[in-house]
Amino acid sequence: MLELSTPVQYVKGIGPRLAEILAAKGIQTVDDLFHYLPFRYEDRLNPRSVAELRAGEMATVVAEVRNAGLFRTRRMPIFQLTVGQGRNRLKCLWFNAAYLQDRFQAGQMVALYGKVEADRDGQLQIMQPQFEILGDIYEEGGADEAEKKAASSLEIGRIVPIYESTGQGKLTPRWFRRIIRFALENLNPDLPDPIPAAVRAHLSLVSPREALWKVHWPDAGESFVDLQSSRTPGHIRLIFDELFFVELGLEMKRREQKAQTGVAFKLDNGVREAIKKILPFHPTGAQKRALKEIAGDMQTPFPMRRLLQGDVGSGKTIVAFEAAIIAIENGYQVALMAPTEILAQQHYFSARQILEKAGYRIVLLTGSLEQDRKRDVRRHIAQGNAQLVIGTHALIQDRVEFEKLGLVIVDEQHRFGVMQRLKLMKKSDDRGATGVPPVPPDEPDVLVMTATPIPRTLALTLYGDLDVSVLDELPPGRTPVVTRSVPDERAPEVWDFVRKQIAASHQAYVVYPVIEENEERELKAAQQMYRQLRDKIFPDLHVGLLHGRLDADEKERIMREFQRGEIQVLVATTVIEVGVDVANATVMVIEHADRFGLAQLHQLRGRIGRGAAKSYCVLMHGGKVSEEGERRLDAMVRTNDGFQIAELDLELRGPGEFFGTKQAGIPSFRVANLIRDRQLLEAAKREAAFVIAGPSRDISQDEINRALKHMRSRWALSYGLVEVG
Repeated sequence: MLELSTPVQYVKGIGPRLAEILAAKGIQTVDDLFHYLPFRYEDRLNPRSVAELRAGEMATVVAEVRNAGLFRTRRMPIFQLTVGQGRNRLKCLWFNAAYLQDRFQAGQMVALYGKVEADRDGQLQIMQPQFEILGDIYEEGGADEAEKKAASSLEIGRIVPIYESTGQGKLTPRWFRRIIRFALENLNPDLPDPIPAAVRAHLSLVSPREALWKVHWPDAGESFVDLQSSRTPGHIRLIFDELFFVELGLEMKRREQKAQTGVAFKLDNGVREAIKKILPFHPTGAQKRALKEIAGDMQTPFPMRRLLQGDVGSGKTIVAFEAAIIAIENGYQVALMAPTEILAQQHYFSARQILEKAGYRIVLLTGSLEQDRKRDVRRHIAQGNAQLVIGTHALIQDRVEFEKLGLVIVDEQHRFGVMQRLKLMKKSDDRGATGVPPVPPDEPDVLVMTATPIPRTLALTLYGDLDVSVLDELPPGRTPVVTRSVPDERAPEVWDFVRKQIAASHQAYVVYPVIEENEERELKAAQQMYRQLRDKIFPDLHVGLLHGRLDADEKERIMREFQRGEIQVLVATTVIEVGVDVANATVMVIEHADRFGLAQLHQLRGRIGRGAAKSYCVLMHGGKVSEEGERRLDAMVRTNDGFQIAELDLELRGPGEFFGTKQAGIPSFRVANLIRDRQLLEAAKREAAFVIAGPSRDISQDEINRALKHMRSRWALSYGLVEVG
């Protein structure tokens, strides 16, 4: 008997050599093999007679072999098989198929499946059909034997699962059908169900064994539409399993966090007045709502874990500074971690402008600081002199110690691994300047900010352990950016438009995907175009260049000059995607715009439209744009709504690539699809909360323990996201 945990090499017909090929596809156990689902199905239920066949249709035919042979053309050998029923004949052709030369004998019964076509003479034929030899009708009992074989065939007379071939074609769909069928037939019949009975009843879930059989070997009456859209009872059960155990882990994490000791910050009139002092403008309704949610969390005696999600320019930073004041006014330190030095510096400039004049002490700690300066900054942090500490991942190095860390703000968190966020949160456990650990160590509150609007489905998995606040309004004075998609040949018009904007005392960005020409030959590059724009197109203007290879001092100098209006046209790579905030910049030209991801285009566009003047984003592209590229450009022209753009981006690229690089914190689902299975994800979250809230009249402690044990053993290692003991 096989168990789900049995290594695949012990399945009959696999062995160590094929197990290595399967391991490369992530198939190591029998359970993995069962989760290698068909990517489509073929309806081979009703064999047709040759006389009934019509060109253009997919069909199954059972017929007698009349003759077969190999003939060679200049290009390749072609194998031809002729089958018949009475006087009706059908030709079948396979290309490069010398291996079939001795497979067929006259008089055999064969089952064939494929697309029927008409040849040049109007005769029907099937190219490259699937086939199965059923027996020889001239042997004793041959016709009966062929009929029996047809009835039990895995290839015809049924809905047939089609699997992706792997191992350079060694492991074919037919091979997978045979192996998976054998494994199902030999699976231990006592297959426990880790999902509690009440949850199964809520969603009318079939058993795990039934789900596996129905997905791999659908019943004859199963809806073909449901099969192709993964909506059969079997598919729903397997999809729900994946989503439920991830959400169960996240729900448990939330509950454990609520059980930890946190800082119960006071929010009295003194704190409220301190917040009012720093506000540069009247906050939006969304900002007020978000601050109320954050302040409410900070007053509780357990640690806040909240995501502040807002579109570009929605005013997240000021809300984060308000939260920082609550902590500082209560005598605690605040750490703000940004993914890049440019963004850390931008926050530092903003904090000094807004908070320093109110008397708060702010320091910047980044990797590029000189060693002496770093030592000084670390000493101020350890002694508690620094109230707001802004930095990059340098903040999570072991030598950085906080005297009394109360709030951690993580900006653009998707660029950090989940473990980095946890490491910074644990800084409150560090020994302070006295060398004595605090007793007991209070967990700091954590506020995660992201300017990438995240579709709800992704937020439920990537940030499932966090509560969410959304900023869905732009501050007063902001106007939506006008976006146009323009082919390269209209470049002279674009540069004329840029010149007019600069004549009206505004500034412009020109963005390129690469720094140097040799990085990707067909793309214009920032350095070369900078020289062309400076020397030929805008010789009378001050043109600057900003890219990631410049050292920190040079980047800062260029940013300062652009912010002061000394640089009129800033040529840049995507280094400006975050961190450069210039209200006077009203134009952004993005060259090769079809090469950028949607989220990246939206982030870049967010650099303009930050003042009261009307702003314009010009998306330039070459003549031939891919269909997906067209969809991205159309979406940018159509809407400024980051959440709509994020949904489309998720749809186009899939969750694994949503942030431009594979994100360690996103589960790599085997069956579930976050776009297709949104409703099941919502149901999984709801049911996970129901289970963790137990035991109750509907669910026993034993069932909860069984579900948690399964979640730990099966998912914790696969999904670093679910860190439960």
